[in-house]
Amino acid sequence: MIAFYGMGLLGSNFVRALRRHGEDVKVWNRTAAKAAALEPLGAKVVSDPAEAARGAQRIHLTLSDDAAVDDVLERARPGFAQGAIIVDHTTTSPKGVVARVARWTERGFVFVHAPVFMGPQNALESTGLMLVSGDPKRIDAVKSSLEKMTGTLLNLGPRVDKAAAFKLLGNLYLMSLTTGLAEMFALGKALGIPASEAATLFQHFNPGATISARVKRMLEAKFASPSWELSMARKDARLMIDAASEAGVPLAILPAIAKRMDAVIAEGHGNEDWTILAKDALE
Repeated sequence: MIAFYGMGLLGSNFVRALRRHGEDVKVWNRTAAKAAALEPLGAKVVSDPAEAARGAQRIHLTLSDDAAVDDVLERARPGFAQGAIIVDHTTTSPKGVVARVARWTERGFVFVHAPVFMGPQNALESTGLMLVSGDPKRIDAVKSSLEKMTGTLLNLGPRVDKAAAFKLLGNLYLMSLTTGLAEMFALGKALGIPASEAATLFQHFNPGATISARVKRMLEAKFASPSWELSMARKDARLMIDAASEAGVPLAILPAIAKRMDAVIAEGHGNEDWTILAKDALE
């Protein structure tokens, strides 16, 4: 028996996949209607977190944040069976993970944090990427079960909060990418280029292909032989900001990037590769 807490888009599709694989699942959600929608699939819906945990060998959570995880686990605790394994897929703070691992270990339970880079469709199809980290014996106890829930299970090693940290790293990049696209569409608006037309740039231009080389340059601090001088990048940023300003279109992130460029140029790095913007983070 599996207990699953949190029937949002991700959790509900995890449950659908588990039921398709023949697993017995009890489900609980703060909003009962979301859990009730899974009843026709054979999931057992309960209104009490402790009741959901009774008889379950594994406890899974896909909740909103640290506070929600701690609250639900405390409410469910009276129903925990001896030897039950807790698997939390929630995006939480690394600090919170460290505290939960210590707390539940002291209470005699295995706690594994397994955040995901998965959308609802991935959860339904058991594809995408799931991260884990921590005590190898604890990971081994759930490895085969977690592998069935995802396309790739990435073990990041024994540091208990490393999966939580990598999840935040990945989400930061996704936020930066999405905001960058929004900024590009805003500049397109200022230049009279509709977003649908601006998007066609990526039919020919693949900036993702440059990531590995760019990361390598940053990590090796090879800034002295520029492929794009920082001063020239700053000039381009000025052209973009001026065009948006003249059209009355606000830009959210480029002014902050330009400010960072100005600071690094003032330190004497204008003729170096623009990736030197990362120098402080790499020291």
